[in-house]
Amino acid sequence: MALTSLSWCLAASWVLFCGSSWPLAHSALAPENEVPLRPTTWLPEGKISSVTLRKGRTRRLYFTLKKKAPAMSVTVSPCDLPIEWSLAARTLKDKPLKSLQWTTKKSTPEVWWQGAGTEEKMHSFAGNAVDIYRGPSFPQASIYILRLRSKQQNTRATVYLHEGLGPSGAFPLLPADPRVHTLGVGMTSVTLSWAPSASTTGLPLTQKSYEYCVLVNTQRNYPSLCAARQSMRKEEDQKEEKKEKRKRVTVWPILKEWWWQQWDAYPEPQSPPSSLADEYTDLQCVCRGTESVCTVSELLPDTQYHFDVFLIDRLNGTSAAYKGTLARTHEEARRTVTALKEGELRWVTFNDNRGSRSEQFYSFRPRGSQQSGLLTLQSCGGGEKVKVTVSSKGQVLTSNAVGGDLEHIWLQGSPSYLIHLEREGGATKGKISAAEDPALPGGLRASVKMQTSSAYHRRGVPSLPSTLQIKSFNRLRGCNSVTLAWMGTEERSLYCVYRRKLGDSEAESGSLTAPCLGPESRSDTERVLCKYFQELNPRRAVTTAVIGGLEPGMAYVFDVYLMRRWGIPIKYASKMLKTRKEC
Repeated sequence: MALTSLSWCLAASWVLFCGSSWPLAHSALAPENEVPLRPTTWLPEGKISSVTLRKGRTRRLYFTLKKKAPAMSVTVSPCDLPIEWSLAARTLKDKPLKSLQWTTKKSTPEVWWQGAGTEEKMHSFAGNAVDIYRGPSFPQASIYILRLRSKQQNTRATVYLHEGLGPSGAFPLLPADPRVHTLGVGMTSVTLSWAPSASTTGLPLTQKSYEYCVLVNTQRNYPSLCAARQSMRKEEDQKEEKKEKRKRVTVWPILKEWWWQQWDAYPEPQSPPSSLADEYTDLQCVCRGTESVCTVSELLPDTQYHFDVFLIDRLNGTSAAYKGTLARTHEEARRTVTALKEGELRWVTFNDNRGSRSEQFYSFRPRGSQQSGLLTLQSCGGGEKVKVTVSSKGQVLTSNAVGGDLEHIWLQGSPSYLIHLEREGGATKGKISAAEDPALPGGLRASVKMQTSSAYHRRGVPSLPSTLQIKSFNRLRGCNSVTLAWMGTEERSLYCVYRRKLGDSEAESGSLTAPCLGPESRSDTERVLCKYFQELNPRRAVTTAVIGGLEPGMAYVFDVYLMRRWGIPIKYASKMLKTRKEC
């Protein structure tokens, strides 16, 4: 028994004494049946690999290059959050034994890692933008190591390895100016433009693998399609989490968390979907083909929107993001409502842009307890269409077209009225387009004359003459005077006659007074007389007036106005007469 113990001690001493003379590769290796603690992930060439990054943990990817590969490029695309990644080349002094290098129990990077060697750092980057390393290969390098790390939260990234010179062709190319520009902003739409990509300009018309897609949201700009999709999934998950928070009961929370972290920390590289259309079907993108101008409509007024443009390669399942922009839509036009005073005569003017619709709003409050009023309008533009709509408390009471004749609208039963005037078309050429009002600054032209008056002691619209034509009598036309006749009404009203002497050119052209030129715009020197008249029988309501003080052989234009307490004065049709030269 003692001899056996002594032999074991001698054997152990000999092992400890001779152990230092073993080869380095043998001393550093674990037993043959040992399984690596962490699986090693190879980075394939020419294939997009999706990598999951756990917070605070470094993810390593290994790859080797072919002997004839003169250069390489590594493209790392973070999904949303900033990450850190670096590329290094490791060179071993002594290669491991072939019997241990390709063992099924040990992975090649792990066997090489245990050996003595040097490591040279080739590239490093930190941020959330797409970064590409391009450079020559290292002939002495035994293996390349790509390290990725996320410090903030769990996230994802895609990695692509390309061997050789020049671009890989797997990703769309961005132009020299990758910014998205704003061409126009409206109340519910925004027009965008961007420089076209070289990937789309050199394509034949039959190839349609590339497509521009515009993403609109009110939160922020996204650096990639993955970031946009990730943000929207978080919003949906938060909504679902609130609904199912009370339903979730986990009996083994610690075991579940450990199990998830162990299996999700180092998953195998995932292949990209067959097309981005399958992956991003939940995004509200507006895809416009290869056009580099897009108008996004159906937006809300006075709202700030973020616009991102992505160039999608549906053949390779990749995308490139332009530098997004933001714009605020115009606020909704607040209509200006002008209050009309009692008996105020207003000249309504519209914008000079005849091609666009123009509108104005007015309000009127009648006096008296009966809440009655009279609205009188007259269009001053020949052939111009003007529509008047009267409403109260959001309900339309009447809607009429205003022409050259007077339009009377009886207001009754409401404390206030909203008057909406809208021009629908331009004036007809060759006709009188508007009446020039000397009282308006700059010689502006009025489109409509309007007047509102309270009529608390009336029960309807005032009566009008049966005809607005002025009649003259040739037998009563002399060298210094003429006799005029016109129809009146059964109400007592004031009638005023105005005259205007014409020159030779005006007499030949038959220049008449504009329809909207009322007595308020006429000179006092043109008024020749005013008289009251009333006849209860409308058929016999004819009045006459002799106009004297005229010059022989001269042409005159005579105008008669029916002056009323309510509404716009009624203008009769102008009458041109010429006095006799010899009497």
